[in-house]
Amino acid sequence: MIDKEILKVKVKGEFACFTRPDLKVERMTYPCMTPSAARGVLDSILWKPEFQWWVHRIQVLKPVSFFSVKRNELNAKQSRVPLVIEDKRAQRHSIVLKDVEYIIEASVYQKEFDAKNPPRKYAEIFKRRISKGQCWRRPYLGTREFAAEFMAPEGNEQPIKDTIPIGSMLFDIFFDANGKPSPLFFYDVAVVNGILECPVAENEMMMQSSHLQPPVDNEVSAVIYAFNQKEMREDAI
Repeated sequence: MIDKEILKVKVKGEFACFTRPDLKVERMTYPCMTPSAARGVLDSILWKPEFQWWVHRIQVLKPVSFFSVKRNELNAKQSRVPLVIEDKRAQRHSIVLKDVEYIIEASVYQKEFDAKNPPRKYAEIFKRRISKGQCWRRPYLGTREFAAEFMAPEGNEQPIKDTIPIGSMLFDIFFDANGKPSPLFFYDVAVVNGILECPVAENEMMMQSSHLQPPVDNEVSAVIYAFNQKEMREDAI
């Protein structure tokens, strides 16, 4: 079931890059935040295996401005095996967004109602964490080097008045029962009067995804996990 309350969080940053997957060599950003990036921000603030985030819409608060930058990237995935960076480094041009600000609107969704842990409980915890500036890990805007600030909306924000056609857009990554990932797209997408609406059908499909947060597997993550567990206990008081 989906909670009736729509929660809002404002996020902003100096740069953002929501990479289009159809352009593989050079990074090119979508003109606004994707639903998957929005869910990533929400998960960074509050994640529990008992619920998922249903993203309703994303408000674009600042005019879209692009910026070209050359960045160092690696031609290999990170793993437990040490990498010689000089052997894997590649310089690529990226078209990124500059000076962005959004409001994410989302609700708590539970596959099965739990009377001991109803959606309302997590909604209240989320709002308290927003007010205190607490998060599991620092949210980011598309790539980890573009950190995001987050806060409660003031209530007087207005989306831009522009309509921006996008075409197809990545909605999220869907994981089947065996944990195999596949991209989920939605089509004929446009930011209309500064608002990107997130379709119900794609949201419903994502609620069936088997993806869960990766387990804690290193000492640093264990320390962060323990610290955030302490925060959660304090929130419950």
